[in-house]
Amino acid sequence: MKKFLALLSVSALVLSMTACGGKEEKTFKVGFDAEYPPYGYMDENGEYTGFDLELAQGVCEINGWTYEAVPINWDSKDMELNSGNIDCIWNGFTINGREDDYTWSVPYVDNSQVIVCAENSGIASLADLEGKVVGVQAASAALDALNNDHADLVATFEDLQEFGDYNSAFVELQAGSIDAVAMDVGVANYQIKSRGEGFMVLEEAISVEQYGIGFKKGNDELKDEVEEALMKLVDDGTFAELAEKYEISDLVCLGN
Repeated sequence: MKKFLALLSVSALVLSMTACGGKEEKTFKVGFDAEYPPYGYMDENGEYTGFDLELAQGVCEINGWTYEAVPINWDSKDMELNSGNIDCIWNGFTINGREDDYTWSVPYVDNSQVIVCAENSGIASLADLEGKVVGVQAASAALDALNNDHADLVATFEDLQEFGDYNSAFVELQAGSIDAVAMDVGVANYQIKSRGEGFMVLEEAISVEQYGIGFKKGNDELKDEVEEALMKLVDDGTFAELAEKYEISDLVCLGN
């Protein structure tokens, strides 16, 4: 009887602590591409960081959640989300064309898919890509834009090569193994700045789109909690400060 009463006392204490604590303790697992600066990447100290990841950390601080950055293979993102290995996909994730596949937050970045090439390549327009080898990330919005909106142009390429990440594609571009890379303008600007002179972005974009946070279809409760905290980061100026830090102030579409 004494053991039973002691167990009841412990159970009551746990319930009491849970009630007093307010929100249930939660680990928020953010799925991201670790090779996608400035939105998500590994810095020189070996830490995962980036515009999106710092926003996610801010959301966790507001909601009292434990933050966990989960690097994923981009072409496996749906499997990771549906299996519960991650709670959301938050890393330069394009809404357009995927509207019905996920439960989305409000858009927070206006993005363009562009072509990057060497300045001395002789490529000045999309038409000049005829006969060229073009790189793109697998399962990316840039790949979708090329295949869906520019199929006639792609048919003129010598080859369209898919890469697991854009760092690998840029290495091949620097080496001259490919002639151009189709990619997000924010990532393109970061890559060009970090690698020095010699590259350019074509003025003619291949698509215009918006970024959002993607949740498993139907998970409106979590989406609402994250979105509410995100808007607090907009209101208190944190969002704008991070956009300036990562040099994408001209791309963000919240708080303007």
